[in-house]
Amino acid sequence: MIEEHVEYPRPPAPHRHINFIGHLTLAAYWFGSNFIWGALLGVVNASEVEVLDPLNKAKTLGLLSAVGATVALIIPLIVGALSDRCTSRYGRRSPYMLFGGVLCGLGLIAMFLSFSARNLNLFFGSYFLLQFGSNTALAAYSGVIPDQVPEDQRGVASGYMAFMSQFSTLLGALAAGIFVNNPLVMYGIMLVVFATFLAWTLLGMREVPLEKAEPYNWGEYFAGLIAPLRHRDFAWVWITRALMMLGFYAIQPFILYYLKDLIGVKNPGKEAGFMIAIILFGATVSGVLGGAISDRIGRKPIVYLSSGIIAAMSLAFIFCQTMTHVLIAGIIFGLGYGAYISVDWALGTDVLPSEQDAGKDMAVWHVSMTFPQAIGGLVGGIILSSGRSMGDVGEVVKYTRQEFGALFIFSAICFTLGAVLLRNVKGAR
Repeated sequence: MIEEHVEYPRPPAPHRHINFIGHLTLAAYWFGSNFIWGALLGVVNASEVEVLDPLNKAKTLGLLSAVGATVALIIPLIVGALSDRCTSRYGRRSPYMLFGGVLCGLGLIAMFLSFSARNLNLFFGSYFLLQFGSNTALAAYSGVIPDQVPEDQRGVASGYMAFMSQFSTLLGALAAGIFVNNPLVMYGIMLVVFATFLAWTLLGMREVPLEKAEPYNWGEYFAGLIAPLRHRDFAWVWITRALMMLGFYAIQPFILYYLKDLIGVKNPGKEAGFMIAIILFGATVSGVLGGAISDRIGRKPIVYLSSGIIAAMSLAFIFCQTMTHVLIAGIIFGLGYGAYISVDWALGTDVLPSEQDAGKDMAVWHVSMTFPQAIGGLVGGIILSSGRSMGDVGEVVKYTRQEFGALFIFSAICFTLGAVLLRNVKGAR
C-alpha cells in the first residue's frame, strides 16, 4: 500500500552557503567516475565486444551490460546502509569511497589485460570487478549531498553534479574515440583521471564522524527496503526515473553499431565518441541551468519539457541519413537529457522519506537507474537481433533501419510515460 506523504524531515546538513569551490569539490567524484563510463559505455565496450564476439555482438554487449548493472543493483543496497552506520574517524562515506575506488582501479587494469589476451570470459569477470568497486564508492557517495547540502541549495548542487558528470562523460567519449585502437593509452587515461578526482572529493569533503550507531538487523533491513516505496511521492519519482533510464539504456550501448551499420560511417569508434560528446555538450549546457531554474519554478515543469524533447529526438534518430543529421538530433537530445538529469537528482532528494537513512534511501533511489541498466541492454540486444540473419563464419553482423527503428520507438514510449506519470507526484513542485 502506498502512503500519502508530502512532508519530509529537514536535512541535518548545516545551514551554510556552499561556494563555487565547495560545490566543485562535492561534485568532483562524478567527474572521475563518469569519465570512465563515458569511455566504456559509449565506445570501448562496444568496440571490444565486436572484436571478442563478432557474430553475436548485440546480444553479448547486452549481456555484458546486464552483468554490470546487476552488480550495480545489489551492491548499493548493502553499502548505502553500511555507510549510514559507519563510525570511522574519517567519516561515514569516505572509507567506502576509498575502498571502492581501489577496486575500480584494479578492474580497469584487469579489463585491459583480458582484452589484450582476447579472453571473453576474463573480460566479463574484470568488468564485474570494475562495477563492484564503482558501485561501492557510488553507494556511499550518494549520501553526500543529503548529508552536507541544505535543501535550498540542492538544485544548484545537483546542477554542479550534472555539469561534472556530463562534461566528464563528454571528455571520456572523446578520448575513447581517439584512443579506442590503443587500449594501453585508453585504460591508462581512465585510471589517472578517476584516481585524481576521487582524491579531490575525499580530501575536500568536510565529514563529521558518527560517534555511535545502532547495528543493523539485516533481516529487517532487507525486508524494509521496500519501505521508501510506500511513500507515494518517492514511489512515483522512482517509477518515472526507472522508465526514463530504461529508454536511455536500451539505446546507449548500441550507438557505435547504429553509426556503423545504419549511417555507414567509416570510423565508427571516433564518430561514436564525437556523437556522444555532442549530446553531452548539450547536456552540460542545460544541466547547470536546469538545476538552478528548478529551485525557482519547481522541478516538474523542467521534467515535462525535457522528457518531451528526449522522446521526440529518439524518433528523429530513425530518419537520420547522414552524420550531420545525427549530430543535429544529438545536440537537441542532449539539451533535454541534461536538464532532466540535473533536476531528477534534486527531485529525488526532495522526496526522501528519511534524511537520517539517506544512504539507504538513496541506494533504493539508485536502483531506479541500475535496474533499467540491467534489463535495458538485454532488451535492446534482443530487439536488434530479432530481425537479422546470421552472417557467415568470421563476419561481423549488420543491423537494419527496421531493427533500429523498433529500438528507438521503444525508448520514446518509455520517455513519454516517464513524463506523464510524474503528475502523480503531489509533494513537489
